[in-house]
Amino acid sequence: MHEIVERMKQKDVRALARAITMVENDHPEKLELLSDVFSLDKHAIYIGITGSPGAGKSSLVNRLITLIRDEGKTVAILAVDPTSPFSGGALLGDRVRMNQHFTDNGVYIRSMATRGSLGGLSRGTKDSIRICDAFGFDVVIVETVGVGQSELDIMKVVDTTAVVLTPNSGDVLQIFKAGIMEIADLFVINKADLHGVGKLKALLRELVMSSATEDHIIPIVKTITTENKGIDELWGKINEHHEYLYSTQSGKKQREQQLELEVHELIREEIWRDIKSFMEKSDDLPSIEADTDPYQLASDLFAKWKKEGGMAT
Repeated sequence: MHEIVERMKQKDVRALARAITMVENDHPEKLELLSDVFSLDKHAIYIGITGSPGAGKSSLVNRLITLIRDEGKTVAILAVDPTSPFSGGALLGDRVRMNQHFTDNGVYIRSMATRGSLGGLSRGTKDSIRICDAFGFDVVIVETVGVGQSELDIMKVVDTTAVVLTPNSGDVLQIFKAGIMEIADLFVINKADLHGVGKLKALLRELVMSSATEDHIIPIVKTITTENKGIDELWGKINEHHEYLYSTQSGKKQREQQLELEVHELIREEIWRDIKSFMEKSDDLPSIEADTDPYQLASDLFAKWKKEGGMAT
């Protein structure tokens, strides 16, 4: 067994951090490491928290951490931030908001960048979730900044996705346009002390009932994080959904669809990795100029890769 995995079995937090770093950086020993990680017992609940910036996701997660710890459970938080396409850096503000938990040995907080993934979440996110699970955490929470594709991609890596909304923010319109309805396992109306919460809940109820099935209706939970209200109900609904996933035929089908999406994403990432490597190593590729036809160029590059690159070997 890989030396880092052996150290993880001894609850070495530095080994946990190193394992995630190896996955993020695509270390040559990554596959060996992950194979050993997957052989360990895993039992954690995977939760995704997403929504628009300013919806209060980090404050909500902060309250949820406290509740989970009060139950004697351990929790890992992966705060996924968008990577700058220019510097490669990421916004790591979530760790600051959760600083009260830094000294708690039962809480592990890790900021992760999207790292130029084709989707909003990097391929390493799912592997990092499984690493945290194998380490022994009872709950793994993935929080996205809620910008663009990351909102939709989160459903591929967690069991239960909570979409956080606020009154009078116009988020409901975005739900209709972006297809977020299809990823939400529950809706959270945060800042429920603000004006307009009744209208938002009514709109969400219409939305929910239009897609309800015989054995599952998407819950709507109201929370006020500043007053610590609604957090118990939120945690209860998360546990109910987890039970639904593992005790019903519909839940099993949902988990199978999630796995299928993950496999497709992995294949797509591998193909792009191969094409990118091929382009970097080729000396006779056509140059890109300001007036280059991108469609024809992409077609030519793909054809050349198929002939000389990954699909031909």
